[in-house]
Amino acid sequence: MSNETTMPNDEMKPKYDLEERTAKFGESIIRFAKTIPKNNVTAPIISQLVRAGTSIGANYAEADDAESRKDFIHKIGIAKKEARETKHWLRMTGVAEPAVKDDTLPLLQEAKELHLIFNAITHTAKLNIRHSLGIRN
Repeated sequence: MSNETTMPNDEMKPKYDLEERTAKFGESIIRFAKTIPKNNVTAPIISQLVRAGTSIGANYAEADDAESRKDFIHKIGIAKKEARETKHWLRMTGVAEPAVKDDTLPLLQEAKELHLIFNAITHTAKLNIRHSLGIRN
């Protein structure tokens, strides 16, 4: 699901647009949720899945406009938690409605990848803060 574009300056390295990637993921979650048959068990799961899956991108966008490093780390941390929660609700969807379990697999993979990306961003940001403060280990 990654979106690759090139930088407009002389640097022609690929740029991975995480805002676009998380938005596309949220869109995929919405489309998937519409395919799940609704009943007493699936209705609350669908609601939770859509909330978690679409909030990843919203929280990333908030982090991108953060007012401080601390605010950035906090909002990236929320995006990371929402990615983990999305994995949970996708798993529950597969149990609640086995007919759509195979359709959860690519979404689960993308949620895992997003979680790992946000985990790495959080780790790096915290290390950078520690480094800028002169803290070693």
